[in-house]
Amino acid sequence: MRKRAPNLDYIAGARVVKLNYFQDHPVFGFADWSLRGIGQVVFQDNPLSGLVILAALFFNSWIYGAICILGVVVSTATAMALRADRDMIRGGLYGFNGALVALALIAFTSENFRTGTVPSLHLTVYIVFAAAMTTMVFATIGTLLAPYKVASLTMPFVLVGWLFLFAVLKFDNIEAGPLAKPVSPDQYAEGVAYVLPTWYMGIGNAIGQIFFQDNWISGYLILVGIAIHSRIAAGMALIGAALAALVAAVFGGPEGAIRDGLFGYNAALTAMALGGIFLVLTWQSFAYALFGVVVTTWLWASVAIFLEPIGMPVLTSTFVIVTWLMLIGTHVFKALEPVAPAEATTPEGNRRRRHTAVADSRPYPEERIA
Repeated sequence: MRKRAPNLDYIAGARVVKLNYFQDHPVFGFADWSLRGIGQVVFQDNPLSGLVILAALFFNSWIYGAICILGVVVSTATAMALRADRDMIRGGLYGFNGALVALALIAFTSENFRTGTVPSLHLTVYIVFAAAMTTMVFATIGTLLAPYKVASLTMPFVLVGWLFLFAVLKFDNIEAGPLAKPVSPDQYAEGVAYVLPTWYMGIGNAIGQIFFQDNWISGYLILVGIAIHSRIAAGMALIGAALAALVAAVFGGPEGAIRDGLFGYNAALTAMALGGIFLVLTWQSFAYALFGVVVTTWLWASVAIFLEPIGMPVLTSTFVIVTWLMLIGTHVFKALEPVAPAEATTPEGNRRRRHTAVADSRPYPEERIA
């Protein structure tokens, strides 16, 4: 995300003065950066959004809330210790992958996926190292992708999450748990009818599953957190989750997987990324984003089946794959206006900057006459 002007922030796309006062505070600055890191999981560079999302996690389980704090604090502190770009640290960009990998390691090593299990000392140390590792992987992938002007997204989390989840099974002092949460559509009963809860729970769970929250109410609270910073981004997340559920149902996806939000969480992220964050939102990019949502929905099932034999979850890999494939070549498509990661703010902010640039490029009346 691009640099902010001093003491300026955005709520639902409107500029607000002094909301980010704590970003440069000598005492509370780190807390501000960490909350932004939680918000950046869903592209929201806003501490208030991060706070509401964190509250949604605590609403479901204090264990998930606490482990999210641990992950974002460790990865942000690692970036500070390694003297990474300060503006990126202040914007929470070194924190969100650490938060996600911490949540994933609890989710998939707990007997109860919904609430999580208090980690042992060994697992806590393991999580700290995983969260720190995401900082280094984030810098590496960002460097590799810099020529293409594409963000690393959550790929650092995906890579570190997979590697550390694989290794868990080989250490007796880390309670691996049953890894009982279904990770593939094949693990759900077939022939179950779609009912009203399939839809409203499935959409809410899809938003919640971005943070491994198997709680549809938490999902809608997370949506509120997104809307605090950008109503368009929240709308795109909702559209992405809903369209994914519809596509899955039309093609006969298992009711349980739809209700659990598994088809939708990657799709919601794709909808936000392509629907205003990294492309200026126009009717063309909106249609482009919907196309990406449909493909992401199908690809989740494909990758889930591929990973099922080794028991690994999809995580957010399908969101990353589809978004990268649809962003790297956008300079070829004149109907789309890509936004470089360093310049991306909110869909509202990106549109405002584009309209300002167009207005500034228009000739003065006398020039038109001439």
